[in-house]
Amino acid sequence: MKIALLTDGISPYVIGGMQRHSFYLAKYLAKNEVYVDLFHFNNSDLEINDLECFTLDEKKYINSIVLNFPSFINFPGHYIRESYTYSEIIFDHLQNNLSDYDFIYAKGFTAWKLIEKKKKGLKCPPIGVNFHGYEMFQKSADLKSFFQQIIFRKPVKWITQNADFVFSYGKGITQIIIELGLSQSKIIEIPTGIEDSWLNNTISINKVRHFVFVGRFERRKGIQELNAALINIAQKHQFVFEIIGDIPLRERIIHNNIIYHGEIREISRIQTILKNSDFLICPSHSEGMPNVIMEAMASGLAIIASGVGAVSDMVDASNGKVIIPGNVYLLQSAIEESIELSDEDVLKMKLSSIEKVKNRFLWKNVISLLIEKVKVDERLHS
Repeated sequence: MKIALLTDGISPYVIGGMQRHSFYLAKYLAKNEVYVDLFHFNNSDLEINDLECFTLDEKKYINSIVLNFPSFINFPGHYIRESYTYSEIIFDHLQNNLSDYDFIYAKGFTAWKLIEKKKKGLKCPPIGVNFHGYEMFQKSADLKSFFQQIIFRKPVKWITQNADFVFSYGKGITQIIIELGLSQSKIIEIPTGIEDSWLNNTISINKVRHFVFVGRFERRKGIQELNAALINIAQKHQFVFEIIGDIPLRERIIHNNIIYHGEIREISRIQTILKNSDFLICPSHSEGMPNVIMEAMASGLAIIASGVGAVSDMVDASNGKVIIPGNVYLLQSAIEESIELSDEDVLKMKLSSIEKVKNRFLWKNVISLLIEKVKVDERLHS
């Protein structure tokens, strides 16, 4: 089996949740002896041609095609224009070899031009598109965010409606896709995954509850609501709260038990902080299936998260609490309730998180499901 994997970069050459997902797709497809033509680009100082992020055995199945992502003048909608041009660049490299592939897996806008050509009669294998969280169709955090979402909606809807298949993480994401006019038969539900190495086998409970937040300083991540809740809680409760991310000084709360680490890229440091914590807080206004929740669950944390995207596929009463996004009172209440929980109840939730990961979200299982579904859908489409 051979797949063309069209991406907007892979980790560590491009940083982001979608890019990390793309890296693991390539890695685990190769581990399963699926040949992958990987279309990607470099946005770092690392040497990309050696692909040192993959093992020698994995690289036997990965053919790397490194392209340049275009850069235009920064104006409203410039990223859409850049993305369309990037899809043209990919198409130019892809068009003469389309018959080599059994399936084309396209991240975001990368298959835009190819889908246009296929609509006009170009013979092409099945194209499956993954827009991850479809955040542009989720509720916005503020007016500025809403106008940013509007710019993306029309091209995302067109690509979604004209692809052969669309990938969904499940539940809330699937509902968005259906509302865009797709039938269930064109939706391939596959969760994201995590490696076994993240699993924590030594679960402990802190006598003083230990919380952690991991995320960029971005309005949709709910930093403002989290700050408001923490300010209210800080005067009434004992707790420790660690924050990983590029939070500017003006947004930081001065408190002895609130610790700001800044951005951390070393996975081992993030793992250490997570394993020493009890609860992950993810108060986002919109998400897909967040890597940070997956990593926290594998590390043995209970979760307090907004019920957006496919979060409810990961979190329920057994391992945490799902809350309405943007509501400071509900966020504060969930944190306060967690502080008051018994050690026994916290331990049950932490163990439940790990069991959920083992049962559903390990990459070795996720990739087997993906290969099985792609093979079936490829046959149905041929």
